[in-house]
Amino acid sequence: MLPASRQPRGSGPRREATAPLAPPRADRVRPAGPRGGATPTGGSGMAGTVSAGRLAGAAAGGSHPLADGARNRALRDYESRVKEAFDCIVPTLRRISALQHEDDFEGRAQAIARERLGFELPAMILADAWVDQLDMRRLYAWCVFETYRRYTEDFFHTDPLDGRDGAGFQAALQECGFHAMDVTPCADGRLAHVVSYVLRLPFGAVRRKSYAGAMFDIEENVGKWVETELTRFREGRPNTADAPTRYLKVVVYHYSTSDPFHEGCAAHGSDTAAAARAGLERLENFQRAIENGFCCGASVDLLLVGMDTDSDAIRVHLPDASGHISLERPLEGAEIYRATLGLAPEKAREHIFEAVHDHAPGGVDEGMARLVGLLIEHNISQMDYVRQYHGGAYADIGHRERFIGVGIGFEEVQLRNLTYFAYLDTLEEGAPDMDVGVKIFKGLNVAHGLPIPVVVRFDYHGAVPGALRRAKARCARVSAAIRERYPALVDTGLLHLLTMVRDCDGREPPEPQSCTVLGTAPESH
Repeated sequence: MLPASRQPRGSGPRREATAPLAPPRADRVRPAGPRGGATPTGGSGMAGTVSAGRLAGAAAGGSHPLADGARNRALRDYESRVKEAFDCIVPTLRRISALQHEDDFEGRAQAIARERLGFELPAMILADAWVDQLDMRRLYAWCVFETYRRYTEDFFHTDPLDGRDGAGFQAALQECGFHAMDVTPCADGRLAHVVSYVLRLPFGAVRRKSYAGAMFDIEENVGKWVETELTRFREGRPNTADAPTRYLKVVVYHYSTSDPFHEGCAAHGSDTAAAARAGLERLENFQRAIENGFCCGASVDLLLVGMDTDSDAIRVHLPDASGHISLERPLEGAEIYRATLGLAPEKAREHIFEAVHDHAPGGVDEGMARLVGLLIEHNISQMDYVRQYHGGAYADIGHRERFIGVGIGFEEVQLRNLTYFAYLDTLEEGAPDMDVGVKIFKGLNVAHGLPIPVVVRFDYHGAVPGALRRAKARCARVSAAIRERYPALVDTGLLHLLTMVRDCDGREPPEPQSCTVLGTAPESH
C-alpha cells in the first residue's frame, strides 16, 4: 500500500497497480452506453444527452418505459463488485482468526486472503500471532485500506462508470442556459451516489462537494464561482464569458419515507422541513453574496432537490420565472414514476414536461424546465433500479458506510453507503462533520470491536509549483489533529489512518503516503 521506497520490511510484496479490485468474475460486464453524449432528442429536448445512459426509448430490461435496463444492469454489476470486495473482509478475517494457532498459520492465512480478498496481508502482523492474539483490528483496517486502494486504481484506470467524458452533457447543459452545474449533497454516505446513480449524470461534468446537512461553505463556493467565470473569460471554457448562460448551484437534502423521525438528516435532527429550509437559505445566501460582491448581471441560478434515501426518488423545488423557490408543493419524482408507468415513452415524456410546468404556477424558465425534466427522467431509471434490485427500498435504510473520507478529493466515490465524507482543509473547520462521522462509526464498527478506518486525502494541481509538498503537509497536519482529537480511539487501536495524495490534473489514482496499521505516520512539516 505504501510506495516501494517506504514499504516496511516484512509487510508483504508490493501490489501491481493493474491488479483487479476483487478476484475476477465471469459475469463482470462493462457498463453499457456510449462515451460522451448523444444528440438531444425527445419531448423535453433533453433525453439521451448523458454519456452514462441511453434514455431515449431505452425500456429494454426495465419495468418503466423510460428506464434504461441495460444501464441498470451494468450499474448493479459495478456496485455489487465493489461492495462485495469490502463486505467479504469480515468473514475472511473470521476464517483466518480461527486458524491462528494451527501449523503453517501464516501460509494458510495468506492463501485464504489471496483467494478471497485478492491480496496478501502484512506478514509482520501474522508473524506475531504466536506470541499473542492475532491483532484483528489492524488486519481489518489494513484490508479496508487495501481494498479502497485497489478500488481507486480500478476507477481511474478503467473509468467503469463511463463518466469521465461529459462533453455530451455539457453541450446539453448549455442548451438549457447553464455553463456549470455545482451540486452539494449532504455528507451522509447514503447520498454519495447522487451524481452517477440517482441523477445519472457524468461525474466529469458536474462539480460535487458534500457537507453535513448540505450546509456548504459560502465563501469557498464564491471562490469556485470566481474560478469558473475567470476560466470562461480567459480561456473560453466551457464557453465564453459573453455567452448568455448561468452558473447553476444545486443543494440536495435528504429524508426517509419509512422512518422519517430517525433516518432523516442527522445534521437537522431528522426534520425534513428543517433540512429543506436550511438548504434553501444557504442557496439564497450564496446567491446574495455573488450579487453583492460583483457587478450587475453576476448572478447564479438555484435549484433545491430532496432525495428519499429509502428509494432514491427525488423531489424538485422548482424556481419560478423570477428565480424564487417555494418549499410548498414540490415536484415528486415518485408520483411521476407511478403516473407514467403504463405510458409509451413519448407520452411519458410529455407527462413529465407538463408536470414540470404545472408545479411552477408563476411560470418557469424554459431552460430550467428542460433540465428538471431531464433529471426526473434520469431518476426514473434509478427508481426502477431500486425497485428491481432492492424491492423498491434499500434494506440498509440507515448508515452502512465502510470508511470515513477526510480532506479534499474522492471523485471516485460514486456509490451509496460506501463513504462518509468530511470535506475540509483543516480539522478545526471540519470538526463538526468529522464528529458526526465518528459518531456514526462508533455504532457501525466500534460497538463490535472493529476500528474506524479513516482515509485522509488531499488532491492537488500538479502544474502548480509546490502543490504536492503542500498536499502532503495537509495530510500530516490533519492526521495529527485527528489523533489528538480522538486519543482514546487511537490508543486502543479503534481508529486507523491512511493518508493519500493525488494530482487531480492527471488520470492516475491517489498515492498512499502513510498508514498507522504499519506503524508509519506522515512526516511532520
